[in-house]
Amino acid sequence: MVAAVSLANVHKVYNNTCVVNDLSLAIEPGEIFGLLGPNGAGKSTTIRMLTTLAQQTQGDIVVAGYDVRFQAAEVRSEIGVVLQQVSVDMDMTVWENMEFHGRMHHIPAAKRQEDIRRWLDYVGLSDRTSDKVKTLSGGMKRRLQIARALLHNPSILFLDEPTVGLDPQTRRRLWEIILDLNKSQGMTMLLTTHYMEEVEYLCDRIGIMDQGQLIESGTLAELHQKHGSGIVMKQKGDRWDYLFFPTLNEANQYLDAQPDKTGMMTRPANLEDIFVELTGRNLD
Repeated sequence: MVAAVSLANVHKVYNNTCVVNDLSLAIEPGEIFGLLGPNGAGKSTTIRMLTTLAQQTQGDIVVAGYDVRFQAAEVRSEIGVVLQQVSVDMDMTVWENMEFHGRMHHIPAAKRQEDIRRWLDYVGLSDRTSDKVKTLSGGMKRRLQIARALLHNPSILFLDEPTVGLDPQTRRRLWEIILDLNKSQGMTMLLTTHYMEEVEYLCDRIGIMDQGQLIESGTLAELHQKHGSGIVMKQKGDRWDYLFFPTLNEANQYLDAQPDKTGMMTRPANLEDIFVELTGRNLD
């Protein structure tokens, strides 16, 4: 099967600093791939290269079968992009934003009108078509960004921290939209986020970047199998030390064998534990 997104030995250098360093990665058609990393790890630069907003210094990037360096227009026709920054026009109405995007992609008028109605209804904004974007809530603006990104029927959707700053209820609503697009329409997605539970809930596979490099990748189950599913925590002063075990049962057995259990406890390991173990830092 040909990968939907492929990066091979990709480097990106800014001002003599290598911010993406020999990155190789493949995302399969129909997959939701979650890309994690501390601030400055190279995630946003990677997204910019994949969406033709920046050009790699070295290496090969193919998106939807097109080379991003030489076939940028073809790549743009196949992708939708939802950035964490609100990128819709605040002084235009919901409908005008969609109409403008449809014209930019040269969608014929009749189909454009039909598809605008379809996607605004899909994200629950069909009753806000005449409202100026600046009057919408943060969650509504993000849903409008998703509707706009879907208007030209892309095969791949890039989501760069799509739920940042949103309340838990709105985040859950966006999760359901993302899952439905993937499951019912087979849309391939690359998601970056600072919310571990978002990755655990949505993603088929996970990649962890640090200092411009991909340092780990796999399914959540594979990461647990490799790094451990149980943890023994021991308090030392104002911090905790973590000791990983293959299973929670083995962690419990280790704790039971300790003559002094003061300040010690066990629990299941989660993705954040693995992330911190690998990078030595929290996402923030």
